[in-house]
Amino acid sequence: MFLLSLGENLWKNFLPKYLQALGAPIRAIGLYGSVEDFLDGIYQYPGGWLGDRLGRRNALVAFVSLALIGYVLYAVGGSWVWALVAVVFAMAWTSMASPTLFAVVGDALPPERRALGFTVQAILRRLPILVAPIAGGIVIARAGLLRGMHLLFLATILCGVATLFVVMRVRIDRIAGPPANIRGVWQAFPAGLRRLLISDVFIRTSQGLVDEFAVIYAMSVIGVSALQYGMLISVQTIVSIAVYFPAAAIADRIGRKPFVIATFLAFSFFPAAIVMSSGLGGLVLAFVVGGLREIGEPSRKALIVDFAPPALRARTVGLYYLVRSVAIAPAAFVGGLLWEVRPTLPFVISLVVGLIGTAVFALTHDGSVRT
Repeated sequence: MFLLSLGENLWKNFLPKYLQALGAPIRAIGLYGSVEDFLDGIYQYPGGWLGDRLGRRNALVAFVSLALIGYVLYAVGGSWVWALVAVVFAMAWTSMASPTLFAVVGDALPPERRALGFTVQAILRRLPILVAPIAGGIVIARAGLLRGMHLLFLATILCGVATLFVVMRVRIDRIAGPPANIRGVWQAFPAGLRRLLISDVFIRTSQGLVDEFAVIYAMSVIGVSALQYGMLISVQTIVSIAVYFPAAAIADRIGRKPFVIATFLAFSFFPAAIVMSSGLGGLVLAFVVGGLREIGEPSRKALIVDFAPPALRARTVGLYYLVRSVAIAPAAFVGGLLWEVRPTLPFVISLVVGLIGTAVFALTHDGSVRT
């Protein structure tokens, strides 16, 4: 998790700007984001199925191998169309592996320790973000956007190869249980998990409307540099890491609901904070709000695992994210259309959608698990 997070975050936040430099119009960049969200959805359940059926180690080896193919395609591709091919493979780690990594926490820890378990996972993913975007920004500043991005892709390939050797050493026992098809997994969803899913769809739609355009707005409209944008990502990550452990420790004691609500509110207000900024100082405050989006993410993930039957754990997580990501897949493309009307419009609509999702969760989740 640490190695691939380090590799991907060298270039991930600059990818929309890179696609623009390759000649991609705003609609195409929005389409890329929608393809990414769609793949994030349809890969989740197959990833969970492989995690339950092949075992954790064999599944992770397969996911890293597929992601490596994607990184190579990013590196050799000479047009923005290649990115649409590369993401098909690269998302194998980001999406297919996610249910298995969720299941590891559920397998290893009792319910009262799971929020802390997801906190550890989140920090392993985000520690590299403290340095990787800044390092990526420095490389781009010195080598230029196109050549710099290719150098960063090569660095990610090296991280991927190292990760492949690491996951071959993973040893985690599977939990045996009766076989279940996708319909049976859905029928096993408790009502509380379905309500969480509905609110989560609103929140991630809010995020999807602006996710691909934050870097373009910051660099092209407000006028910050690639290095400054990398520093903003680091500010966001520092805030996230600072709130992880205290929030998770309290949530495991008093309940997860208040922290999930806080996360959903931060998701809602982050886009508005960006468009209210007029310079670097305002963006720093906006990205502090962005960092607070993680205050309840370990609690939300722990809720999902709490609801999941142990023998169906990876498949339940996979199906949850399949439904969520397919539902939000059009958001980035819609965001591109809204941008063409006015660059601030997708950010304003994002705020409204996010607040609706927050209200849905606050009004429908009673704080219990087995409902």
